[in-house]
Parts: sequence; structure tokens; C-alpha cells
Amino acid sequence: MGRRADRRDGQSKEAVVAKDSARGNRLRRFRHPINRAMVEDAPLGARIADRVTGYLGSWRFIIVQTVIVGLWLLGNVAILSQPFDPYPFILLNLAFSTQAAYAAPLILLAGNRASLRDRLTLEHAAEETDIEDAQNRQLLEGNMEILKRVEGLEAKILELEKKILAAIDAGRP
Repeated sequence: MGRRADRRDGQSKEAVVAKDSARGNRLRRFRHPINRAMVEDAPLGARIADRVTGYLGSWRFIIVQTVIVGLWLLGNVAILSQPFDPYPFILLNLAFSTQAAYAAPLILLAGNRASLRDRLTLEHAAEETDIEDAQNRQLLEGNMEILKRVEGLEAKILELEKKILAAIDAGRP
């Protein structure tokens, strides 16, 4: 383990510390303007939906819910002599239905925000690509101009070389 224990995924110790301190910040700073607009400047309801759906889609949620359901079933079937929710567990089904009724719109809201963010990111990337294409065209035109000048200089050098060789040949007896 040694040195590897201090690092995650081959990251330097400084990167791990920076990532851990960033997790402590409620608002993270994003460099990309789309992420800044979609995360930092998002309304409260959208931020709540993102956090809730982030939790609902995590292993932590699955484990916690599994433990709660297991305790519920164990408490109602085996431990309690007077179960508060006897088989067929109508109260547990009601709890699941309520959870699903609240989770579904939040998941749809977060999904819509994700697709909007993806579309805006693609549009931003397309704009950046257009700028890069224009810059590449300018560089190519500049290189073509340089090449034409080099060809002209090369032709002049060949002319001078011929004149020098002709002068040398003319000076020989």
C-alpha cells in the first residue's frame, strides 16, 4: 500500500487534497461557461432536484433503502408480536408509492436540465470549433504566402547560382 494509499487513481497528493477541499465547498467554481450557468447560477428548485436525483441514483441510497426495507420486514414478520404493518405490507407499499410519486418528477426535471446542458455544451463546442477553423484557415493562408515567397527566393538563388557558375566558367581559360 505505502505511497499508493495516499493517492486515488494515480493522482498526486495535492490533487487529492484539492478535490477533497472542493467537496467541502457548497458552490464549486466551474471554468466552462455552460457548467457555470447550469450549476452555480441554477435556481434553488433545480439544485434540489439535481441533488435528490444524484442521491437516488447512488449506491448509498440503494443500500440505505435495502436496510430500511429489511428492518421493516424483519420487524413486522419475526420480531414484533403485534406488527404495525402486517403482511401484505400495505403501509410499506404506500411509502414506496409516495417515494416514486416524488422521485419521478425530480428525475424528469434533472434529466431535462441535463439534456439542456448537453445541448448548450454542444452549441458552445460548435462555436469554438468554428473559431478554430477560421484560425486554421488564416494559418494555412499565411503558410501558403510564406511558401510562395520561399519559392520566389529559391528561384532567385538558382538564377544567382547560374550567373556565378557562368562567371566562373567565363573566367577559366
